[in-house]
Amino acid sequence: MNLDQARAAARQWVAHEAAAMEGFQGAFLTGSAIWLPGTATFPPTSDVDMILVHGGTTGSAPELPTAPGKFRFRDVVLEASWIPARELRSPDLVLGNYHLASSFRSADHILADPSGTLGELVPVVSRDYAKRLWVARRVDHARDKITRGLESWDTTAPLHQQVLSWVFPTGVTTHMLLLAGLRNATVRRRYVAVRDLLAEYDRLDFYDELLDLLGCARLGSAAVGDHLEALVRIFDAVTGRATSRFPFAADLTEVGRPVAIDGGRDLIARGDHREAVFWIVVTYSRCLAVLQTDLPQLDRKSFDDGYRTLLADLGIGSARDLQARRDRLRASLPRVRDVADEIMSANPDIQQ
Repeated sequence: MNLDQARAAARQWVAHEAAAMEGFQGAFLTGSAIWLPGTATFPPTSDVDMILVHGGTTGSAPELPTAPGKFRFRDVVLEASWIPARELRSPDLVLGNYHLASSFRSADHILADPSGTLGELVPVVSRDYAKRLWVARRVDHARDKITRGLESWDTTAPLHQQVLSWVFPTGVTTHMLLLAGLRNATVRRRYVAVRDLLAEYDRLDFYDELLDLLGCARLGSAAVGDHLEALVRIFDAVTGRATSRFPFAADLTEVGRPVAIDGGRDLIARGDHREAVFWIVVTYSRCLAVLQTDLPQLDRKSFDDGYRTLLADLGIGSARDLQARRDRLRASLPRVRDVADEIMSANPDIQQ
């Protein structure tokens, strides 16, 4: 299957299912589906991401329905989430938002637009997308996301929740650089993507600094493979068993397995074992959240032991170590921003 066929499946699902949902005002593609050519092979370890626009509000706060999440439709894994229409009310709002701007570079990325308002964003966003003013704002948006994540850290939360509060902001450092390079701020393969970008701009020396923030710069393939196998065991134990409304529950299902597990195996097999660590940590932490909340009857000792071994290999042996890593991440942000500035200055596609 190629990407055009996968996109067509997304468009069909929107027309047949999403368009009938209450509050639906449109839909558009995001993620890797808008960055690769249509003839590119659509790998089984990927999904097609799309955002559904919702028009319903209660006061100033959006009242969003539960996101469809990850599911299979016509042999394609799709993932759909909601966004309130008010976040798309002007081109400037979209241009400065690093999660949204790339989706409006082309009208081809719009899956449904019954009112025509999504299409109205495209001419302005596509014209100004590569202007340095807006590229810099999107880099700052990513940096601010890191800062907000660190500020919201709950030191009384369970360890796995504190790890998520650390690992996601850490991973967004790659997005700061990818945005500066006008690249896809991808999720699971973010470290592969930023390594390639840094190599292109002769700044591969900075790559190990990013990996050091994650703690995996000197981690070997065998160790990462062992951590993946430990993840498989807990993934199998929780698969499809989440009953609480976790935003990531659909990722911990058989539908999500090709991305969460097979995608990690693929990276390790390619020699990108360090690049697989980020999503292993994320998925293991999420599995523990389900185990604690929805499956307290299961014996979790072996799962906890595997998790602590993973964290120990990343240099985290205690909550104090984790908090020190948080402080180190915060201190690194000016340097990451400096490298982003270098990339923006050297990028021939960025317009002044």
